[in-house]
Amino acid sequence: MACPCNLENYTPFAPFGARGMFQASAGLFFTYVGFDAVSTVAEETKNPARDIPIGLFGSMVINTLAYCLLAMTLCLMQPSANVDKDAPYSVAFQAVGMGWAKYRVALGALKGMTSVLLVGAVGQARYLTHIARTHMMPHCLAKVHERTKTTINATAIMLVATAIIAFFTPLTILANLLSVSTLFIFMLVAVALIVRRYYVSGVTTQVNRIKLIVCLVLILGSSFGTAVYWAQSYGWIGYTITVPIWFVGTMGLWLFVPHARNPRLWGVPLVPWLPSASIAINFFLLGSIDKASYLRFGIWTGILMVYYLFFGLHLSYDDAKAKASRDRRMDEQSKVLEEVPAQEFVNVGNASTLGAT
Repeated sequence: MACPCNLENYTPFAPFGARGMFQASAGLFFTYVGFDAVSTVAEETKNPARDIPIGLFGSMVINTLAYCLLAMTLCLMQPSANVDKDAPYSVAFQAVGMGWAKYRVALGALKGMTSVLLVGAVGQARYLTHIARTHMMPHCLAKVHERTKTTINATAIMLVATAIIAFFTPLTILANLLSVSTLFIFMLVAVALIVRRYYVSGVTTQVNRIKLIVCLVLILGSSFGTAVYWAQSYGWIGYTITVPIWFVGTMGLWLFVPHARNPRLWGVPLVPWLPSASIAINFFLLGSIDKASYLRFGIWTGILMVYYLFFGLHLSYDDAKAKASRDRRMDEQSKVLEEVPAQEFVNVGNASTLGAT
């Protein structure tokens, strides 16, 4: 049987140009969501300071290489214009006369979806458990099974909710909405990393805090400006302004703001350059997503904000207040117990003195 590969399918190599590549990257970003699930099992890891970074980096490298090899193989079998959107590999194998392979691909796809559901349930259920422990969600979701030590209620609720949403929502809408959410959250994580590394309440001076705020404003503003400029297709002149501003903001952090906290075991390297680049890249990819996805993201975020402001915030505050009250009562009881033996010792001493006289 002749080889189904055709190198001419790589011409043109980028039929939609740089803009098409970035739009595809932003739309397919949801395929990389599973990496962060590794960090959610830190509580169940023997040596999280060593194992979590290895797991995150290793899974990311392996999966990225696998995605690239799969895309290269698919384009060798069919030109990019002929790739089927719903079942690309099955149709491609059928087109090159390898109909038997499409059944194996379908079986592998089913197995892959099962793995994705399992990983998603593990990660998201633990997010839900941590939120429930702060009483921002019903506390029953924080229940851990006595024998298996797993988050049984949160996992069950998450699987049911995921199945219902996936059944009634088209894949394109879900993919874009998840990509917007993921990029936005990853951007916030990079901002939080910078703040955590450079600011500690009561330790960071007022001057350094102002420097940190100014540099963050420069980084965020320039990154947002670059994304808007890219989305509107104004040309390249605006980048000569926004990119140098981003560089100045990052350089200012590096040179003029000292670290307020340094990790003892393992920390993100190349701070502030790596998190600052993450902010810029995430904003840039956000500028490649359609407006309808932002509208859905805004509606969903608004609903969650209403819940948090009117329910979750008050529940977590009440829980913290009750916990502080319990701690005060326990401290008072401890002081009483400490004073009782001392008083008894004084009484015994007085009785001994009276008996001797």
